[in-house]
Amino acid sequence: MTDLLSIPGLPPTGNLIAGLWVEGARPFAVLDKYSGRPIAHVTEASRDQVALAVRTAKKAADAGAPPPHDRARQLRRAALVLQTHRQRFVDVMVAEAGFTLADANGEIDRAMVTLELSADEAVRLVGEVVPFGASPGAHRRMGLTQRFPVGVVCAITPFNSPLNTVLHKVAPAYAGGNAVVLKPSAFTPLTSALLGEVLLEAGMPAEFLAIVQGEGDSVGAWLLEEQDIAFYTFTGSTRVGRIIQQAAGLRRTQMELGSIASTLVCADADLERAIPRIANAALRKAGQVCTSVQRLYVERPIAEEVTRRLVEYAGTLRAGDPRDPATRVGPLISEEAARRAEQWLQQAVQGGARLLCGGQRTGSVVTPAVLADVPQDGKVWCQEAFAPLLAIKPFDDFDAALAGANDTPFGLSAGVFTQDIDRALKAARTLRFGTVQINETSSARSDVMPFGGVKDSGFGKEGPAYAIREMTEERLLIFNP
Repeated sequence: MTDLLSIPGLPPTGNLIAGLWVEGARPFAVLDKYSGRPIAHVTEASRDQVALAVRTAKKAADAGAPPPHDRARQLRRAALVLQTHRQRFVDVMVAEAGFTLADANGEIDRAMVTLELSADEAVRLVGEVVPFGASPGAHRRMGLTQRFPVGVVCAITPFNSPLNTVLHKVAPAYAGGNAVVLKPSAFTPLTSALLGEVLLEAGMPAEFLAIVQGEGDSVGAWLLEEQDIAFYTFTGSTRVGRIIQQAAGLRRTQMELGSIASTLVCADADLERAIPRIANAALRKAGQVCTSVQRLYVERPIAEEVTRRLVEYAGTLRAGDPRDPATRVGPLISEEAARRAEQWLQQAVQGGARLLCGGQRTGSVVTPAVLADVPQDGKVWCQEAFAPLLAIKPFDDFDAALAGANDTPFGLSAGVFTQDIDRALKAARTLRFGTVQINETSSARSDVMPFGGVKDSGFGKEGPAYAIREMTEERLLIFNP
C-alpha cells in the first residue's frame, strides 16, 4: 500500500456524495499503465453508499435544478477551471489511461469545447408550437411543447476517454436540469474524481453530482437495482449494454457499444490526405477508440501503394513511454489487453496473414501493426480488436466492399475516401452505420455532432445538443379557449 508511484496533484480517492469525499468499503489499486506500478488506492463504494448517492440525487432533482442561465454559467466556469488544472489532468491521464502527452492535451481541449456546447444548450432547450389548425374544430386551440429533466441520470463511462466522454454524459445531463450519479471505469477513476473537484469549484450544486467508484460487477450492478434512476447513459461493450438494457426495463437509456470500424479507399482518393488520417485513426490511443479503423478496404489499383505508405507511416509512430514527448503510441490499458492483442496477431499469422510491420509487445506496449491477407474468420478481422492494428483488404468491386463493411453485427462509424460523387452517395445510402464520413476515416469526431450507432453498436446520440434531448422529457401543453 506504500510503494506508490509519485504523481503530482492526485484528487481524492474516495466517493463523492453530497459534496463530501467519503471512504468506501474496500481499496483497489489504480496502476500506471506503462510501468504497472500503483499510483493510488481508490476505495470502492459500498452498497449503502450507492443507495445514498442515488437518494441524494433524487432529492436534489425533485427540489429542482438552478435556472438555466445559472447552469450555463457554472458549465462555462468549469471550462475555465479545467484549464487552470490542465497539468494535473495531463499527469493523471498519462498515468492511469496511458495517454501520450498529445492525447492527454487533446482530451482536455475537447472537454472544454464539450462544456461550452453544453452551456449553450442549457439556455436554448426549447419545444415547438403544435399546428392545431390542421384538425377540424381545433383551430382555436394553442399547443406547445416544453422539455423537463428526467430526474436522476446514471452515467457509466469507459477508460479510453476518461474526461471528454464523461463530460459528454455529465454536462448535457446537468444542462438539462438533471442530477447525475457517475460511475467511471475502475481503470481510470482518478480523472473523474479530479473532474468532480472542478465541477464543484465551478459552482455545480453538490447534491447534483455523485461519483461512486468501483467495478461493474459490484457498483455497476447495484446502480441497476436503484429504481430512482430515470436514465442510464453507457459507453462500453455490447455484452454489458445488454445487461443494462434488460435491467432498465421501461426506463430510458443511451448506449454507445461495440464496433468494428471500416474505411474504404477508392482508386481516385487523395492519398496525401488519406494516408496520415488512416494511420492515426487506426493507431492513436493504441487503437483503443471505438471508431478506430480496423478494416481498411483499398481498391486494387492502389492497394500496393497504400499498403507501402501505411507501413512507412506506422514505422514513424514511436511506441513506448507516454511521458516521452516523442511517443505517439502509448500502452494499452493493461498488460492483459496487450497480451490478447499479441495473441490475436500471432493467430492471424498462423492462419495465413502477413504481418507487414509492428506487433511486438513489451509489457503493456504493442508496436503499431499493419497486416495483409487476414483470414476472414480471424479475430483481428471479425472481432473488435481495441489495439494498434490495421488489417488491409484489396477490393475490385465497390458494392462488394460496401457489403463487406456492413457484414458485422456493429454499425457505429465508417469512412470512404473518393472523389466520385456517385460512389459517395451510394456509400451514404448503403453503409448501415450511425455515421458515414466522406473523405475522412471512421474515427473523426467533432464534439458538436450527433454521435451514436445502430445494430449492436447501440442507440441514442451523444453531442450536447442531442444528448440533452435524450435526457429530458417532452410535455405537451394545450390551451383550449
